[in-house]
Amino acid sequence: MTATADAVRWGVLATGGIAAAFTADLIDLPDAEVVAVASRSEESAKAFAERFGIPRAYGDWNALARDEDIDVVYVATPHTAHRSAAGLCLAAGRNVLCEKPFTLNVREAEELVALAREHGRFLMEAMWMYCNPLVRRLKALVDDGAVGEVRSVHADFGLAGPFPPSHRLRNPQLGGGALLDLGVYPVSFAQLLLGEPSDLAARAVLSDEGVDLQTAAVLSWESGALGSVHCSIVGGTATSASVTGSKGRIDIPHGFFFPDRFLLHRDGRDPEEFTADPADGPRNSLRHEAAEVMRAVRAGETESPLVPLDGTLAVMRTLDAIRDRVGVRYPGETPDEDLAAELTPA
Repeated sequence: MTATADAVRWGVLATGGIAAAFTADLIDLPDAEVVAVASRSEESAKAFAERFGIPRAYGDWNALARDEDIDVVYVATPHTAHRSAAGLCLAAGRNVLCEKPFTLNVREAEELVALAREHGRFLMEAMWMYCNPLVRRLKALVDDGAVGEVRSVHADFGLAGPFPPSHRLRNPQLGGGALLDLGVYPVSFAQLLLGEPSDLAARAVLSDEGVDLQTAAVLSWESGALGSVHCSIVGGTATSASVTGSKGRIDIPHGFFFPDRFLLHRDGRDPEEFTADPADGPRNSLRHEAAEVMRAVRAGETESPLVPLDGTLAVMRTLDAIRDRVGVRYPGETPDEDLAAELTPA
């Protein structure tokens, strides 16, 4: 299915907080139309539909997947269900935007990518950071050599909590822990600029439930560049990031995955400040990733150049490798499942 120049019709699969945030931004786009929502609970689906003025509410995922009036399904379930939910929609012929982390592990991610390619459907991870205009500006500067050859990258994301053991961030059954929920951002930021690392080392503090409360990793590339990434659900961090090169440095002082500004320090020059354009809307808006999906679907593309599937698989390999190093494994992952798949340097 390829959307026309008319409104792109969306279905929303799940009714949690991120689904509500995305839907609120989506309905503000003049060329987007939310036509259906699904949940495992019909009551929840109907309440969500009423809240956002959505015409159809389904009490099961299959009905949404089979709805041929839908151009794109936004999958917003917990990531332990991404493989089944997104796979159901792809097999039924729907295009899919799937929340991050893309899946629980790289095996599931590879299965989704293979399914999308088999059916010729569009598939993208909802890595909204990659679609943010200011982040795209930063990447363009780095790619153009503004800081010279990249030597190091740093990024952190931590929440203070405390989160009780029953919370989804600590529930192994829901893929809990800091790394998959928060660490995906620092890892994705580093790989946006340097590609997939050639090696890594990692340490973590684990909860009694066996998920990571905080994790730190050092990534290395064959170029000699190093990256330090940190995530936590036991301490609020600055969510800062920096990239240092042979001729300068870029600092994002806070909110690196949806920045309002960053500073470019070039050797021998005064610092330059780059700020978000108010015309792009609120800096925490999800509209940019929605707009990119709609652009690609209208163009008949099966993946986005901003969030390519090979890049998503590379991030999943890194997350798997970090989990292997720190000893986090989730229910349903067999004891002999290889989480230490070889990294594939770009």
